Formats: sequence, C-alpha cells, structure tokens
Amino acid sequence: MKRRLENLNALITGGSKGIGRAIATRYAEEGANLFLCARSAGRLNDTAAELRKLGGKVVSHVADVSDQKSVREMVQHALKELGQIDILVNNAGYVKVSPFLDYSLEDFEQTIKVNLYGVFHVSQAVLPGMIKRKKGKVVNIASTGGRWGSRNQSAYNASKHGVVGLTRCMALEMAPYKINVNAICPYSVETEMVLPVFEKNSQLLGISQEEIIKRLKAASPLGRIIQPADVAHLAVYLASEESDSMTAQSISVCGGYLMI
Repeated sequence: MKRRLENLNALITGGSKGIGRAIATRYAEEGANLFLCARSAGRLNDTAAELRKLGGKVVSHVADVSDQKSVREMVQHALKELGQIDILVNNAGYVKVSPFLDYSLEDFEQTIKVNLYGVFHVSQAVLPGMIKRKKGKVVNIASTGGRWGSRNQSAYNASKHGVVGLTRCMALEMAPYKINVNAICPYSVETEMVLPVFEKNSQLLGISQEEIIKRLKAASPLGRIIQPADVAHLAVYLASEESDSMTAQSISVCGGYLMI
C-alpha cells in the first residue's frame, strides 16, 4: 500500500523538537524524505539520526529563519540534497511572555522576525521551484493566538495574526500554480517551548503552573492539552493529495475552545 507522502521531499523549519519533530516523524512514517533545520545542531542532529531509522533520507542543516541570507543558503543546500522541495512546513517559532508595556523593542522585534519574517524568507526562497513545477504544498504553523487576543503575549499574537494573513495572501497568489497554502492554528501545545510560558504566566498571575494547566483543560470542551502529534496528523493531510481542494485556510486544533 502506497504511503501518503511516498517519495515526496519536505523542508521543515524548527524540526528538532516539539511540533516540528512530531511533523517530521509523521512525514517520515508516510514515506517522505526530510530536510530539517533549526538554530542549534545538537538536538537537530539527534532528531535526524532517530528519523533515519524509519528508512527515508533525512538531512539536517543549522539555519536561522529570521536571517534572509541564512535561509537562502539553507534552501540551496536543500535543493542540492533533495533535488526539489514538494512540501514546505514553516514551523520555527519563538515566544516571549511579557505585559505589553514591559516588552523591550528587541524582544518584540525578535518575535516578529522569527515567527513572521521567517515564514516570509523561507517561502520566498522555496516557492519559485513549486511555481515552475505547478505543484506544491505549504503548511504554516500559526496559532489560535493568531485568531484572538491574549494577555501577556502581544508580540506572539501579533506575529501569528500576521502568519494567518500571510497564508491567505500567499494562497491566492499561488492558486494559479496549483500550490496549496494553509495554516494550522494550535491552542497551547505541550512542548518545551510552552513550559516557560506556563512558568512566566504563573508568576504574572500569582497562581501555580498546575492551576494554569487546570484552567487550560477546563477551557476546552474536550478537557485536554493539545499534543504535538495532534498537529502532526493534520499536517500530513495538508501535505498530501487529499487536501488538493483546500487552500487559504487556517484550521484550529484547540479541543473545541473556539466554539465557546
């Protein structure tokens, strides 16, 4: 039986841990070859070595998506290694929790540069090849924070609102070339990146981290914290031919939170 991403080539940013690693794992299970990037080599190389055990080609590359020169070098290396990029997952992310008036310009800019400019840089470098072939899939990892306001994370929410808007615009412009561009908007996902968020919010709100997690669960009709695999399963669908008629969408994985 043919796997859903058999012999397709996927570039995944922020692929060393959390959501990125979960997506890479599911893509490898579905037959894709992988090009993974992250800002540090240690975890990235460990992830790549582990995923090679699933049988496909896995290449790792250190790059900073907020730096255009670094991104262009990365994409050239990916094309040299894989020949072409069929699937792009813009997953690399950064979050800094702070009351709005306490944000430094540096922290605000860093959040925007990684979360929004990163999508801009990588997509601009990858899309020309997809346009030439008139085929491709782009999956942007946004957030439910890109669909509403939240206390103490205005920089993050602003960046993710930008990703949702950019997804819609890219999708419209890429539609004539049969390139699908969609976004996934997860609620709080249990990853290493979110743990410092829980810790900081615990300090700001004067409650325990356990209470924060309890409140997150209570806010969801399903009563559970989102797992990286929950996002990865949807990312497989959006990368496969099953989603050929879907584009410009921002799909929430939130346990039903947006219904209430």
